[in-house]
Amino acid sequence: MTEHTSDLLRLLSERGYIHQTTDAAALDALAAKEIVPGYIGFDPTAPSLHVGSLVQIMLLRRLQQAGHKPIVLMGGGTGKIGDPSFKDEARKLLDHDGIAHNVASIRRIFERFLTFGDGPSDAIMLDNAEWLDKLEYIPFLRDVGQHFSVNRMLGFDSVKLRLDREQSLSFLEFNYMILQAYDFLELSRRAGCRLQMGGSDQWGNIVNGIELSRRMDGTEVFGITTPLITTADGGKMGKTMSGAVWLHEDQLPHYDYWQFWRNTDDRDVGRFLRLFTDLPLDEIARLEALEGAEINAAKIVLANAATTMCRGEAAAVDSAETARRTFEEGAAGGSLPTFTVSSDIGIVDALIGLGFAASKGEAKRLIKGGGARVGADKVSDEAMIVSVGAEPVRIAAGKKNHGLLVRA
Repeated sequence: MTEHTSDLLRLLSERGYIHQTTDAAALDALAAKEIVPGYIGFDPTAPSLHVGSLVQIMLLRRLQQAGHKPIVLMGGGTGKIGDPSFKDEARKLLDHDGIAHNVASIRRIFERFLTFGDGPSDAIMLDNAEWLDKLEYIPFLRDVGQHFSVNRMLGFDSVKLRLDREQSLSFLEFNYMILQAYDFLELSRRAGCRLQMGGSDQWGNIVNGIELSRRMDGTEVFGITTPLITTADGGKMGKTMSGAVWLHEDQLPHYDYWQFWRNTDDRDVGRFLRLFTDLPLDEIARLEALEGAEINAAKIVLANAATTMCRGEAAAVDSAETARRTFEEGAAGGSLPTFTVSSDIGIVDALIGLGFAASKGEAKRLIKGGGARVGADKVSDEAMIVSVGAEPVRIAAGKKNHGLLVRA
């Protein structure tokens, strides 16, 4: 492991956040002598971000923990276009009111992970609509467009993916990478920003911004990308049978969020503790060394720490107690996901309603494989009707997903 002089690069390296860095030595020297403002962009395409964005949120948290200044850039301008990076098709365009609603909602998430304020290392949130909405087309083409090579842009993996599959890439989306580079230039001018961070799929966009800042202003700025976070079985981080793992409780109950972390693969426990919690590294080393059934204790520590950070301590305590009662005592804990019904319901619809299956076909396969239970009884008939009275009915899918059917 490379020896770093700055707390920033040492912290990021020790916890496994660094995939690529532009001029690491110069960035290390800068971070060792002064506060470095750094940013990550987030497009407000929904009222909540999901776990797939969490490594970037934690990266901003680490930046602040190392004494530097996080800049959360909301893509109120670029969100009207949509990032084409490694997407199969164009993203749905949002109107002004929809974007404003999502930005306000997402800010609540960041306030749990970062300290906002007016201090030197306090986080700030900016919206690129502030400058992108005011751009004049001809001056922008003349002043900024001249610094971009179409030949080079066509060579980016994110663009080639769409072209190789003969999928449409609109001129609107093609402009996205120019606008993102311009964001870096504007942030360096407005907020003294010296660092852009992002996932490995953003490397080309980050390099564009670095080169644009150098050519137009002669400013030295830097970039860091994180590795693609996948699970030990090769799956995409944050994707489950029931869909995205949302950070907002409005989109996902506390218990489901806690349970997502509790269900972590044994092989991922140490890595996820380093990335997604503030536990000391020596404690993490102790926990990831546990074997057999003892590794479950480490998973509970991970679930409690990750849930406390995102949802609050009360949510973590309540979820852990619900899990204990459910799995150890067979009781119906109060934080289990619920599905309210007005009458008796088929088991297939119940599984879908609780989020344990995404379709009727998936629910039927779950039943056929012996993975569905009503109370303590295994379901063998996909046409089974579940009678719901005054008391909730407990439904299980596999060993780890439990929920309640509640009569309206």
